[in-house]
Amino acid sequence: MRSVDVLVIGGGLVGCATACRLAGAGASVELIEASYLNAGASGANAGSLHFQIERRFLENGDALADQAAQILSLNRLAIDEWRGLEAELGDSLHVHMRGGLMVAQTPQELALLEAKVARETAGGLPSRLIDGEEARAIAPVLSPSIVAASYLESEGHADPKALTLAFAAEAERQGARLSLGARAVAARRVHDGYEITVETGRTRSSIRASKVLIAAGAWSGRMGELFNLHLPIFPVALLMNVTERAPPLIDQLIQHVGRRLSMKQAYAGNILIGGGWPSRMRLDASGRFDPGQQADLIETSLRGNLAVAVDVAPQVAQLNLIRSWTAVTAVTADQLPLVGEVPQAPGVYVAAGGSAFTLGPTFARLLARQILDEPEDRLRLFSPARFSHLNSFMGMAGA
Repeated sequence: MRSVDVLVIGGGLVGCATACRLAGAGASVELIEASYLNAGASGANAGSLHFQIERRFLENGDALADQAAQILSLNRLAIDEWRGLEAELGDSLHVHMRGGLMVAQTPQELALLEAKVARETAGGLPSRLIDGEEARAIAPVLSPSIVAASYLESEGHADPKALTLAFAAEAERQGARLSLGARAVAARRVHDGYEITVETGRTRSSIRASKVLIAAGAWSGRMGELFNLHLPIFPVALLMNVTERAPPLIDQLIQHVGRRLSMKQAYAGNILIGGGWPSRMRLDASGRFDPGQQADLIETSLRGNLAVAVDVAPQVAQLNLIRSWTAVTAVTADQLPLVGEVPQAPGVYVAAGGSAFTLGPTFARLLARQILDEPEDRLRLFSPARFSHLNSFMGMAGA
């Protein structure tokens, strides 16, 4: 039996970054990861820094778009956070913030852009609506079919392979313990917190923690079950693509307001193409979605994603596609991330459910403040309390 102030479950970006912030503040911290660091979506995403309101919030009506606009204050905070990360953690993160364009090709899409920019400017985000000619002046790669774009100077991309590992290394330097190949398999309430049973190979041990953070990505819902909780976090499988290396072609992050697309050129010269195209998840022996299995590529997603990319930036058609891959991430029932303490389980916190690369470092900093009982209200929009009705009969009685 060992004891810590905070046990972090999950070795992705948010878990490692929060462990880093907690340890830096003087808390005793242990992080357990069932596989290896960055094994899930944190290491498999395309690294976009998208601070404009995402297309997924715009395609489902005004109510969701208005709700998404409430995130903008956190987006502004995240912009400043990203600008300082390389100075803190090292320049191997390849943070590239040279602007982002969300493009439109039809009058209907232009109207959507106009409404989006109005929400953003009202929320203090300095995006601006530009016509197709100005968009091509900023990004000459864009097709003549682009009639308009919203432009935000601070968008960009970074290296997801490096970021989590940099936070993990800093967490260890600050005194956090990282335990890999260690899976949480049971939990019980004790008078001063929680006792977690951890399985490492064939060995079982126990950790007592005053507080617990579940930051296990697509596995977070399963981890919640150990605490007798419903966490409405659902695994989804997406597709990403990468071309061969090319001379400088795309300096900005390019997205589409009406079609699924994100595109940027990495530091090595490869073009990364994604945008939310689905892959097919595999099932486990019980017939449930299995986040631990590699999802199957859907050919129509591959063709559709590449077709949009070429339609927006025709020069991309000249490049060879060298790899496509699938990865499992997670979303919540209302599309907003789930970040904060679960009311029915005092001392149990969760951080999962989307936007975890762009907002991950900021989530970690603010969540660490909450866990340390410091005043912090900026995560209120994402609080698990909004789903308290699902846990009316759940939780764990104190010992």
